[in-house]
Amino acid sequence: MASLSSPCFLLFTAILALVSWQALASDPGPLQDFCVADNSSRVLVNGFVCKDPKVVTAEDFFLAAKLDMPRDTKISKVGSNVTLINVMKIAGLNTLGISLARIDYAPLGENPPHTHPRATEILTVLEGTLYVGFVTSNPENKLFSKELRKGDVFVFPQGLIHFQFNPNPYKPAVAIAALSSQNPGAITIANAVFGSKPMISDDVLAKAFQVEKKTVDWLQAQFWADNHN
Repeated sequence: MASLSSPCFLLFTAILALVSWQALASDPGPLQDFCVADNSSRVLVNGFVCKDPKVVTAEDFFLAAKLDMPRDTKISKVGSNVTLINVMKIAGLNTLGISLARIDYAPLGENPPHTHPRATEILTVLEGTLYVGFVTSNPENKLFSKELRKGDVFVFPQGLIHFQFNPNPYKPAVAIAALSSQNPGAITIANAVFGSKPMISDDVLAKAFQVEKKTVDWLQAQFWADNHN
């Protein structure tokens, strides 16, 4: 057995620390109390350049978001409206690794299958009922799903495809979600696959989905609207 001071043990410890850091890291951690985003800077970094702390004010950490007000779900073909509060809305979120969203669902509305490439999401139902779930990666592609009621909480692991659906045909639903990134990103699967610009070859999609090309052409001809604002 190697001693605690041996080169092999020290190398192993260094590698383990590096791997653990990569496993735990999401957004870069702050090295000071805050790093308010300077949206006027032309310097390109992973995130945003810090504003001079001497000119930071309370307004940099504030947004009159009116998250207590219902959103219009009729503007979306999928019957939902996602109001995301991220670093683009509150500059003070820069480097803090967190954002927030209010999701409104019409009766039978859904937040369709999507992923957040940079964040884990924890969602709580404020009103109504939601059927939610996520699917694991290949090869299992196992579905974990649950029906949530007011006050229930559910977690969607980072990067996994997930969804929420309001099964009630008469009453709307509302949820609040926290995400572990200042800019979690969202990839709506149907929009990305069938609404990409330029379009993915229908030969590719027909083979991938095992359908006729005319089916792919029809899907690509649809208007794939975004439900985020």
